[in-house]
Amino acid sequence: MKVLVSNDDGIDAAGIIALVEELEKFAEVFVIAPLMEQSAAGHSITIKRPLKIIDFHRNNKFFGYAVDGTPADCVKIGITTILKFKPDIVLSGINHGSNTATNVIYSGTVSAAREALLMGISGIAFSLDSRTSENIKDAAKIAASITRTTLLKGLNKGTFLNVNIPDLPIDEIKGIKVTRQGKAKWADSYIKKYDVIGREFYQLTGEFNQFDENDDDSDHLALTTGWVAVTPVKLDITDYEELESIKNWEFNF
Repeated sequence: MKVLVSNDDGIDAAGIIALVEELEKFAEVFVIAPLMEQSAAGHSITIKRPLKIIDFHRNNKFFGYAVDGTPADCVKIGITTILKFKPDIVLSGINHGSNTATNVIYSGTVSAAREALLMGISGIAFSLDSRTSENIKDAAKIAASITRTTLLKGLNKGTFLNVNIPDLPIDEIKGIKVTRQGKAKWADSYIKKYDVIGREFYQLTGEFNQFDENDDDSDHLALTTGWVAVTPVKLDITDYEELESIKNWEFNF
């Protein structure tokens, strides 16, 4: 079994290291990940400059290839140029910080799994609901188990999985729940600040608003109540209900 692993936190992040260590117990693992952190890179790709590929070593041992681009770049160049074969599955993560609800639009972690799907390969994005690494090894065990099940069962074409794991020891997690993408979203705002010579700049901040309090099948609510949230995500984002509705509109030009 051949598994390609990427992320958006960077090739030296604790999450990808823990995931690789767990996967190596049952699979042949190839790591191709961003050289630098690419959080909130979305599904951007690099087209106006060349990409560099760097051999990355950890503890004096080859770990994988670092690419000075985005998560989607890593998957795209990894499969077409570095590996020159299609792996059985592409995994992204384990990300530090959840990627639920509308956050999936901005997520570089999710976009790496989506890029795999564009290339005809199953993908799973893994995120841990924490900025620290206290429970990262337990999260890696869960991710490996979900990977094995996914490979055994198979996914429909056009679908990948977005998995969010609570920041809890494994024996305190309630279980795994299949969820839908929630409606929670950030209410963005910008803080005005000044640099050392007095020039103003703006720093993005905001508050995350939950709109699924009474609907426990949403990814964000399941995650925050102690469940691993597994959400199937479609590549096709057409609104078919609205498609039928607007067919009756009289468009003119």
